[in-house]
Amino acid sequence: MDEASELRARLAAAVHALNHGAQHDPSARLAANQWLLALQRSPQAWGVATSLLVSPENPPPPADLLFFAAQMLRRKIQCPGAAGGGGAPPHVLDALLLAAGRFCYLGPPRLLTQISLALAALALRADGGVEGLFARMRHLPEPAVLELLTVLPEEVVQDQSGDTGVDAAARGRFTREVMAHAPSVLEFLLGQSDNAAADDERNRRVLRCLLSWVRVGCFSEMPPAALAAHPLLTFAFNSLQVPFSFDVAVEVMTELVSQYQDLPQAFLNKMPYIREALLLPALANRNEKIIAGLVCLMCEVGQAAPALVAEGSVQALALADALLRCSLAHFILESDAQTDKRNAAQELFSPVFSSLLDALLFRAQIDTDEHDTDGELCIPDGLAQFRMNLEELLVDICLLIGGSAYINKIFSGGWVLASQSFAWKEVEVRMYALSMVYKSFGDVIGSYSKMLASSQRISKPISSNACSLALRKLCEDGSSFMNEPQNLEILFWISEGMDAGNLRIEDEEEIISAITHALCSVLVKELRKSLLARLLCSSYSAVEKLIDIDRDQSLRQNPAAYTEALNFAVHGLHSVVEEFGHKEEYGALCVRTFETLSSAASISTLNSSYTCDQEPDLVEAYTNFASTFIRCCPKEAIVASGSLLELSFQKAAICSTAMHRGAALAAMSYMSCFLDVSLAAALESRECLSDGSPGVVLAQILARCGEGLMSNVHKSATILQQLAALCSLCERTTWKGILSWDSLCRWLQAAVKSMPSEYLRQGEAEMIIPLWLNVLRDAASDYLHSRTADNVRNDHAYMQGKGGRTLKRIVRDFAESHRNVPMPCPS
Repeated sequence: MDEASELRARLAAAVHALNHGAQHDPSARLAANQWLLALQRSPQAWGVATSLLVSPENPPPPADLLFFAAQMLRRKIQCPGAAGGGGAPPHVLDALLLAAGRFCYLGPPRLLTQISLALAALALRADGGVEGLFARMRHLPEPAVLELLTVLPEEVVQDQSGDTGVDAAARGRFTREVMAHAPSVLEFLLGQSDNAAADDERNRRVLRCLLSWVRVGCFSEMPPAALAAHPLLTFAFNSLQVPFSFDVAVEVMTELVSQYQDLPQAFLNKMPYIREALLLPALANRNEKIIAGLVCLMCEVGQAAPALVAEGSVQALALADALLRCSLAHFILESDAQTDKRNAAQELFSPVFSSLLDALLFRAQIDTDEHDTDGELCIPDGLAQFRMNLEELLVDICLLIGGSAYINKIFSGGWVLASQSFAWKEVEVRMYALSMVYKSFGDVIGSYSKMLASSQRISKPISSNACSLALRKLCEDGSSFMNEPQNLEILFWISEGMDAGNLRIEDEEEIISAITHALCSVLVKELRKSLLARLLCSSYSAVEKLIDIDRDQSLRQNPAAYTEALNFAVHGLHSVVEEFGHKEEYGALCVRTFETLSSAASISTLNSSYTCDQEPDLVEAYTNFASTFIRCCPKEAIVASGSLLELSFQKAAICSTAMHRGAALAAMSYMSCFLDVSLAAALESRECLSDGSPGVVLAQILARCGEGLMSNVHKSATILQQLAALCSLCERTTWKGILSWDSLCRWLQAAVKSMPSEYLRQGEAEMIIPLWLNVLRDAASDYLHSRTADNVRNDHAYMQGKGGRTLKRIVRDFAESHRNVPMPCPS
């Protein structure tokens, strides 16, 4: 086997070890990850990656291996200095174009996207790169052209802080060259849209591409009349009616309205149709995706052209009516009640809604000149309908500005004694506004009263938020009544039906809190324990959702829907841990939850920085759950979860090397939390060495994982300081046999030894170990001082000590001085 074939075989084996390696061999995965990082920095990476992408093998190499090759090329193109010096060899462009044409049909969509991103990065860095790419592009299949045209403008608009070697002049040149092709691109997209009507997936891809070009101003040279009548705008508007492409169509329309001042009028002309055909059905079906998308679009129109709305045309009134139905107050009130953001929003908008209340009261007055055939005052049909539409809005205003302020507003102004002849129409409208609020709250409580009496499900609550809040208040204030057996069954019936109700996360929290209040008032301990266990078991549906997400490949190909489903599922796991994790009797249940989550296929694949880059939301969800688990669960649960925690810690160490900032920070945050809990346990029982204590279990995990931790996070001063503090503390306790200062010394020596000699300067290997150990010892002393006796400070305050600051400086200096040093391919 020649050298190139051997290197390719080793690459395939390393990628396989990362993505499909056995769970019980984390050291092999760690070694594979480090080897791949070294390969990426080497000049040999160009050849081995391109050979994989152009391989004539049938069937082709595994998809994950191909994806890794394309991703590695993209990284090397973007960071040429760190990749061994120089730019991309000439053959790389040919290889990527060949791969784009081949894998637009054979490979998974994300492979084509990665290849296209690499091509765009090449075009950005080469003189004439854009012209050359467009000249070659005509020979590619249409799906490949569409994906390449989608990512190409993104190099103009997105933050390129991760790139190196691209100055402002080069980026400006690239932008001008890309925009010169805008007319031909629009013609291409128009032809694609004519053929996309019967293909939802193709429709969505065309819209994604159009959105990329709209963002860079592809219509900027077009006359207003031609723009308003452009067929691609009609295509985008018609796509609002296709559920599969609705979200992208909204983005396109919103971007267009915000950029071009002549478009809001064209949109207003379509407002009555949007209201009847899209908004009202969505409101009736509680389709929050459609409602939120349309509200975003309508608000953009109102902001872009307020003068048009103020003219009061039929279309403008339709827009105003639609926005009233999707009241801004409703969205403010539905935000998290515990966050400062919501409180600030309420304070900010209270004057606005107070003024709006004045306007509505004036508009809702009965005209005293209106009489029926008998001469009696009457309410015209239009005014009656207007008042019906106001009911929910008045309730929202009352909740937003507060009940007291609302009532004061109703009775303010001196209208009662303004004159001897009362202004009856003003009195009537204010009493109407007051009665609507009381009626709405009465309906909510009445609905629950009927439910508790008849055990019938509330099919159409006025507001899920109001209902869940009312239920919690009922359980808090009437717990002695609610814990009766028949009422407890109703509460369980509500909890078990929450999934079918499609409730928001905030409403689910209110309901769980309500049921917990009722159950905790049960006096018989064994009964209370069994009832709480029953409530917890229903939360396992969240774990099942996560596993279902793994199996649903179509969902994985829709990033927005995948992220939403993932966040919803993992949030369900946190109602398990945060609500009940601290209770000793539920430790076993929390451990089972952790086991189920860890066994999910998507979690098992988080074995390399490359997969972490592709699944940043999953990394954050997993590490955040692990942090919650280790902070909230009782000692017995932590002891029983030793193997799970060790696995999670190993994955976090690997994920900390990801390029995606969110994923890396989430992983390092978990490791920091792990170390913090370990240190707290050591401080609490430093003279008690028991195999059954959580501190010992955590220390044993660190003893086994320390070398990998030191190798992977040697750039994180915070984690190094915490680790040094723990080792320093254990050195002076009976825990010394598990973890000690010698352990840290060995790990640091191994980390330096694993670096190729070319990576370090002459003599640096000999001086770096004693230097870092001295600084780590001082930083450890700072940390321990901040955590003991009266010195406990705010989070991260320990970094302010002299030792902590020095450690931070030398870590930063080391990272900066070795950022662009080439690392040869390992033999």
